[in-house]
Amino acid sequence: MKTRHVFSAPDLSVARTAMQAARDAGIDDRDVSLIAREDIELQRIPDHLMQGRNDFYPAALRGGACGGGTGLLLGLIAVIVPPLGVTLAGAAAMTVAGAVFGCWIGELVGFEVPDAVSRKFKAEIAAGRILVVIDGSREQLATATAAIAHTGATPLLFHVHTALT
Repeated sequence: MKTRHVFSAPDLSVARTAMQAARDAGIDDRDVSLIAREDIELQRIPDHLMQGRNDFYPAALRGGACGGGTGLLLGLIAVIVPPLGVTLAGAAAMTVAGAVFGCWIGELVGFEVPDAVSRKFKAEIAAGRILVVIDGSREQLATATAAIAHTGATPLLFHVHTALT
């Protein structure tokens, strides 16, 4: 499992240097991303480096799990209640339908909710600082954190396990 660490850079040149230090320390290129104020993003940061600023994928997974669980529960209750006459295949169909519906609703809601990093460091982003976000194993992050600290980027208190990277 990977862990996410966040660093704050005062400008794009420090952010680029921090990203290179992370790569040199063994962090894969797809595990390094940036978050910045929208006017900074549009002018100076390439799209492939930008992290999504919403909670779309995690919300879809949570919605699918909750919807599937609810569909399963209702399907099993319908199997147990004799007048309803639902079979186990019907319960399975209710589970799938609940998961699909939950995933869809989760995506709709998650698209409007900022991601965890953007929510926590809203003031840093508003101040014009660029956040360098890296994901890696414990060993990789130990090496990368030391290397990034020498670039002028400030480590921020954010150490979360990631399941979607």
